[in-house]
Amino acid sequence: MAFGKSQKDPFSTAVGHLIERATVGTLPAEEWGHFMHICDIINTTDEGPKDAVKALKKRISKNCNHKEIRFTLSLLDMCMKNCGPSFQSLVVKKDFCKDKLVKLLHPRYNLPADTQDQILAFIRTWAYGFQGTVDVSEVKEVYLELLKKGVQFPSSDANPGTQKQRASSWPSEKPPPPSATSVKSTPVPRPPAPTITLTPEQIGKLYSELDMAKMNTKVMSAILKENVPGSENPDDMELLQKLYKICRVMQERIVELLVAVQNEDVISELVRVNEDLNNVLLGHEREAAPVFPLHGQARAPTPRHPAPQRSPPLDRDTCFSPSCFQASQFPACPVNSPANS
Repeated sequence: MAFGKSQKDPFSTAVGHLIERATVGTLPAEEWGHFMHICDIINTTDEGPKDAVKALKKRISKNCNHKEIRFTLSLLDMCMKNCGPSFQSLVVKKDFCKDKLVKLLHPRYNLPADTQDQILAFIRTWAYGFQGTVDVSEVKEVYLELLKKGVQFPSSDANPGTQKQRASSWPSEKPPPPSATSVKSTPVPRPPAPTITLTPEQIGKLYSELDMAKMNTKVMSAILKENVPGSENPDDMELLQKLYKICRVMQERIVELLVAVQNEDVISELVRVNEDLNNVLLGHEREAAPVFPLHGQARAPTPRHPAPQRSPPLDRDTCFSPSCFQASQFPACPVNSPANS
């Protein structure tokens, strides 16, 4: 037992004391060697997993020290990658991933954008990343709850340094202004949607609509890559705006379905399509955001990359069918109907 610690103190155990020392804010940087030593203790002692999770909870609970939180998240990441199911299964429980980690996203902690992105990436990865070796039902529920609340997950291929300050990733208690058009705007709260059990015919129709959504994301991505700022193709830009509006409606509908559909295979597909939509919508918003030059300086367009060779014109007839995105068409069962509850 660590000197001066009571037996009930999570830092009083052998691994807890090491976690306390390895994540203290006075350290100049992460002590990766100490992190690996902690992983070894977790893997080789019976009480290691439970004691480690208790110590991690204490370190991040109500902690406003950003440096200590960053160190703890780095340690947690290493432990999840190097420790076994006995440790992982405790971390993906609600009392850790929701009651401790997700609470750090609240504006009162004012975490940097990259730290918030790391927490959100953990939740998304853990929800679908263990291939049956760990029961992830609770963290998956947390992930779907966050999607329903409008929490904006980071783009899977984005550089954290390019992300905007993510204070708005946690839904604001105040409604957004009526003129807000950002994907990050908080949705209007609605009553919990009833659960849906889809018939095989409805699942087939839903998959065909999701295929259309995938095609739209591919077309949007291609337009964003091919059109250099300052020399955009007007037809491409017109199509891009249409796709942007349709994809936003699609994403809202998918989030509604995520919290209502019970089929695990359907949920997994909805999550994948939602992430693709999220990435391309964020990419469009970053390109559309105005860049203001310094006073007295002319604004010069900065290409994302050297101007590419123009590909053949996009086939606009196969990009989207507006009727496919009507609520009554996707899927063929009304989410808010009491008959489906």
